[in-house]
Amino acid sequence: MGHLKPALPVALDLTGRLVAVFGGGPVTGRRLRTFLAEGAVVRLVSPWACEEVQDLLAEHPDRASWLQRDYAGAADLDGAWLVHTATGDADVDARIRSDSDERRLWCVDETDALASRASVLTSTRVETPDGTLTVAVHADGDARLAATVRDGIDLALRSGDLDLRRHRPRETGWVALVGGGPGADGLLTTRGHELLASADVVVIDRLAPRGVVSRLPASVRVIDVGKTPGHHPVPQDRINEILVEEAERGHGVVRLKGGDPYVLGRGGEERLACEAHGIPVEVVPGVTSAVAVPAAAGIPLTHRGIAKAFTVVSGHEQIPTLPPGTDHTLVLLMGVSTLRDTTRILIDNGRPGSCPVAIIERGFLPDQRVTLGTLADIADTALFRRVQSPAVVVVGDVVDLAHS
Repeated sequence: MGHLKPALPVALDLTGRLVAVFGGGPVTGRRLRTFLAEGAVVRLVSPWACEEVQDLLAEHPDRASWLQRDYAGAADLDGAWLVHTATGDADVDARIRSDSDERRLWCVDETDALASRASVLTSTRVETPDGTLTVAVHADGDARLAATVRDGIDLALRSGDLDLRRHRPRETGWVALVGGGPGADGLLTTRGHELLASADVVVIDRLAPRGVVSRLPASVRVIDVGKTPGHHPVPQDRINEILVEEAERGHGVVRLKGGDPYVLGRGGEERLACEAHGIPVEVVPGVTSAVAVPAAAGIPLTHRGIAKAFTVVSGHEQIPTLPPGTDHTLVLLMGVSTLRDTTRILIDNGRPGSCPVAIIERGFLPDQRVTLGTLADIADTALFRRVQSPAVVVVGDVVDLAHS
């Protein structure tokens, strides 16, 4: 068993501090990007530089300079707080490392991890509403092991498996409007998972992905403001107030919705209400049910030669103004209870009774069901099959492409 070299992980703030960098290859390119991202001032010494390095130098002319020559001795270390070498010449790297030691400068030698007394750890970052979380991994020079462990931690962070909740009190909280997609847990975005792992309070809709919510820690308070057609136990004004009140108590609040917050989800109203009280708001898009649920049934809203445009509506008031052709796809959200009136209006405004129609109930869930018909008969068919919300109605020739 090999001897493990002792190591003390340390976080350095390089903002405005000089890093002396030697070598112009791809390894230098990766580290140069890191140093510049951390706000460092970089002085590169190398007779040549690869394309990536040259691009980075050009992108940061105010903080990056290039001495286009070989290493000229210890004077090249003047003013540096940190040294990085990857020249590809073992003798030159050893000289730079030795000169750095004499000046009591930490030197990262990428060409000899065992000889180097400093190293840049492989790391991953997650942006939380409370700040950036950085996790770094040290594996005693085994870069592949370190990367494997880092990737595992990264996956756990982004999937919400690790709790990111802040334990220090906040003066003011935050609100995130998160689109949960069409209801299946797997269609919630990575950013949505990250925010749920940071939240103290989650305010949910009826169509939010409930499996994700059920796995939240017991310490997270869940407030259900779900609405059903014709029944709104918590009015929208009160939902806005809840978001503001919870954030003003210093809580991190996720407003978890079905679909997308900005597609018939009143997300804009909630954002404006929070911002009016000085509360920071992040909006996380979701896969809108208007597009995703038809896809679950094999129905594309546009298809070459069949349909090149679509319209999404939540009622039938807009229908008389829509193109009447069957090559223009119509998607109806919350349209089950008014289906008979809607089909009559569509026919009265020029769509043929033979126009294909599909109703997709509980899209992407295990009990998804698709009902097919035409404008002339779909209302009766839906009544016979006892179609219920939540469902998405699709009208147009693309329905003929549905899974058989």
